[in-house]
Amino acid sequence: MAEVRPDEVSAILRKQLSGFDSEIDIYDVGTVLQVGDGIARVYGLSKVMASELLEFPNDVMGMVLNLEEDSVGVVLFGESNLIKEGDTVKRTKRLASFPVGNKLLGRVVNPLGEPVDGKGSVQHEKYMPIERKALGVIARQPVKEPLQTGITAIDAMIPIGRGQRELIIGDRQTGKTAVAVDAIINQKYTHSKEAKAVGINPVFCVYVAIGQKDSTVAQVVSKLDEHGAMEYTTVVSAPASTPAPLQYIAPYAGATLGEYFRDNGQHSLVIYDDLSKQAVAYRELALLLKRPPGREAYPGDVFYLHSRLLERASKLSDELGGGSLTALPIIETQQGDVSAYIPTNVISITDGQIYLEPNLFNSGVRPAINVGISVSRVGGNAQIKAMKKVAGSLKLDLAQYRELAAFAKFGSDLDKSTQQTLAKGARLVELLKQGQYAPVPIEKQILSVFSGTQGFLESIPVKDVKRFEKELIEYLDLKTHEIFTEIREKKSLSDELTEKIKNSIGDFLTKFKRSE
Repeated sequence: MAEVRPDEVSAILRKQLSGFDSEIDIYDVGTVLQVGDGIARVYGLSKVMASELLEFPNDVMGMVLNLEEDSVGVVLFGESNLIKEGDTVKRTKRLASFPVGNKLLGRVVNPLGEPVDGKGSVQHEKYMPIERKALGVIARQPVKEPLQTGITAIDAMIPIGRGQRELIIGDRQTGKTAVAVDAIINQKYTHSKEAKAVGINPVFCVYVAIGQKDSTVAQVVSKLDEHGAMEYTTVVSAPASTPAPLQYIAPYAGATLGEYFRDNGQHSLVIYDDLSKQAVAYRELALLLKRPPGREAYPGDVFYLHSRLLERASKLSDELGGGSLTALPIIETQQGDVSAYIPTNVISITDGQIYLEPNLFNSGVRPAINVGISVSRVGGNAQIKAMKKVAGSLKLDLAQYRELAAFAKFGSDLDKSTQQTLAKGARLVELLKQGQYAPVPIEKQILSVFSGTQGFLESIPVKDVKRFEKELIEYLDLKTHEIFTEIREKKSLSDELTEKIKNSIGDFLTKFKRSE
């Protein structure tokens, strides 16, 4: 065997030592100082990043939230009792992230991307960080494409565009989730061949359930499944039984999946149900981490919590693929108090709100939308011309009706024009009532609203309005189906088409009266 010369040995050693990192692992490993209530204080991670994931014993993950001089405040995504003082904590060197990809469609996952529906593991394409800086103005374009909810009152008077943020607000049990679920079910049409033929792009949906009962989430999932909507929907579930940190990150995880579709030139709709519970979870974490409490004991950055989430909704410029992320955040009010801290915060961030009122709900007006204080600040630009034309006077008619209805309770002798306004308003309110899980295609909505605003309902008793509407649509579908096709394809009403619709409704009206 050839003898190894001493200079060769030293060269080999030098080469090996050059690759040796003299900095010991002290920067990458820490020790638990204190643990409890979903919070851990860790010593020794001097190079850790904010929002970085840390690995604790017993497969518990944590996320860094506080960077202090002598310790690090970490929120735990698992049970605190699995961790004890003195345990070793490892850095993962990656920020909190969420798995994305088309394989997540049809699945129910937790905010870490782990399946909770018992259907096996999820095949994902890549991980994306849950916190991303919202894109600037240059990367965006105006909202100009409609996102139809299938709810006539919304699509006619409070239209939503792709890339918009529209708040759904109201007391508990007023149908907020029902509006959101209907909007998801209505996107089924965008995945059909007819939609493709008229140039409508499919919308992928993400439903984020925060702090709700497990049974409520299961009910929503079964309803979506029943209507064939789970095919294009992912449910991110952080029910009340999960630790507060998971409820806090759930909306960001949902937004990340929505951004995945948006960045690929597709369209997505994300529903956050609801952000009041996320704010409560965040308040819990902030107080446990000894951050100073502010108004209503919320931390000072609770506005930033929601603004950085909702700013991520956008319609991208054509250079970036023209994709969109539409956000429908839900906020629960206490006894109609819209001027409380969290509601006013989110109202100021969003591009309009749909306000649901308990009094309307209890009196049988469903969806219980208060047309007076519900607005859409951008969706009007995205509304199709045909709907804009027929629904122009609808909001005004209803506003006048509501004003006069309050006075009509006091006096019986009203002049003829007031009686007409009241009669028309009562019929319009009846016309806009709609059952749950029964979204209506836009062309049928247009014909319903047309019959209301053009005075065809005047001779119909209020109790027969819904029957008239149902039979009218069936009659038109049978006799003059080309009207629907033309509205769908041209998205506008020519004078010729308007005349044709008037004649068709007139013909039906005479038949309807005869059959009474």
